[in-house]
Amino acid sequence: MVAGGTGQGTGHTAQENLAYVVLIAGAAAMGGFLFGYDTSVINGAVDAVQDHFEVSSLLVGFTVSSALLGSALGAWIAGGLADRHGRIRVMQLAAIMFAVSAVGSALPFTVWDLTAWRLLGGVAIGIASVIAPTYIAEIAPAAYRGRLGSMQQLAIVLGIAASQLVNYAIAAAAGGARGELGPLEAWQWMLGVELAPALLYLLLTLTIPESPRFLVRTGRVGRARRILARVEGADPSTVDERIEEIRSALGSERRPTLRDLTGGRFGLLPIVWVGMGLSAFQQLVGINVIFYYSASLWQSVGIEESDSLLLSLFTSIVNIVGTFVAIALVDRVGRKPLLLVGSGGMTVALAVAAVAFSRATVVGDSAELPPGWGLVALVAASSFVLFFSLSWGVMVWVLLGEMFPLRIRAAAMAVATATQWIANWLVTVTFPSLRDWNLAGTYVMYAVFAALSFVFVYRWVRETKGRKLEEMG
Repeated sequence: MVAGGTGQGTGHTAQENLAYVVLIAGAAAMGGFLFGYDTSVINGAVDAVQDHFEVSSLLVGFTVSSALLGSALGAWIAGGLADRHGRIRVMQLAAIMFAVSAVGSALPFTVWDLTAWRLLGGVAIGIASVIAPTYIAEIAPAAYRGRLGSMQQLAIVLGIAASQLVNYAIAAAAGGARGELGPLEAWQWMLGVELAPALLYLLLTLTIPESPRFLVRTGRVGRARRILARVEGADPSTVDERIEEIRSALGSERRPTLRDLTGGRFGLLPIVWVGMGLSAFQQLVGINVIFYYSASLWQSVGIEESDSLLLSLFTSIVNIVGTFVAIALVDRVGRKPLLLVGSGGMTVALAVAAVAFSRATVVGDSAELPPGWGLVALVAASSFVLFFSLSWGVMVWVLLGEMFPLRIRAAAMAVATATQWIANWLVTVTFPSLRDWNLAGTYVMYAVFAALSFVFVYRWVRETKGRKLEEMG
């Protein structure tokens, strides 16, 4: 292993082997960057798209949310594609989809073909959300797997921050999202810039090795042996033992299907239900709508609405800080303790936010709070984001990449990730109605889900720190 080996079997030091694995994981996590960029970049263009095509808010909302539905589809098919064609080929497919979606979204004829391009981009997001953590978990030594797996979430939040900076720069240069820069309006450039990181992702996938576990499954043991020796720094005899461990864990050379996930008392294997539960709770706590009123909260403490970049960047900075905390602790403290801390912190923060919002006067998309309660709500919402990012934001991706038995990993990962996107969509589309019903009550509901997530983790989630993937079962 890199953690304790000398690298004598490969001619490289342990530090060189680790640096190599970090570069590989970083290249794979570029899919996470595009994941975050694509899901966030549309926010700067929504109003301009509505004005340009002269369509209703409902139709624009459908156009935006179509990416979420595409993501569920992409996650659903990713596992089968990865087991059939390999992890690298599927990454390349996602990169091409991102690139085509970027060009199509920048040059739409109608809102309907823009919706189709957003749907295609969503499929790419879904594929990337499955394949990156799966690949990183399969290529990383056990001692560093948590930190390397955390790179997926770090890449996502960096992608979100990058999209906000790009949107701001383009809008500032054009004098607004409807302003013109050359032959295109600013919002078109916002959506088209994604072509650059998509092409970079494609180029990076040409430089990284295939998963050794996929290679063993498909009979290319020689290549798998060379890759394992390089990433784990092990001598030939140790590598042969690792090959046999992988073969034993695979059990069968046939590709897993959804039928392989069935069994147990409720139709699916218990470990699959746990993965689906982790994915669902990650979204049901309301992370994607918690800052729905961020502008109102900032205004209530004296910040002008025009400083929208400050609002967005503050959230991104909190996200990034929390992610770095998770990276520092995941392989020391473990996955389960961080999830429990996160669940407890989110429950308290959401409950406080609910109390603050009970003092609010809500009119449509605006919430007016007294200055004191506005500050309380802002601190509570920011604390929620921090607790989420240092726990559930990172740990779910790490666990999904490593918790499933090797013989069903890609298929189970696909089901779990599709569950996540469906839950994301449900929370997003139900929030406006719930808000109109009772804003404080909505946050109470999210707090209840956070509390239930604590019980779920304590009762059913097993620690995976330091264990080889072949030991999962």
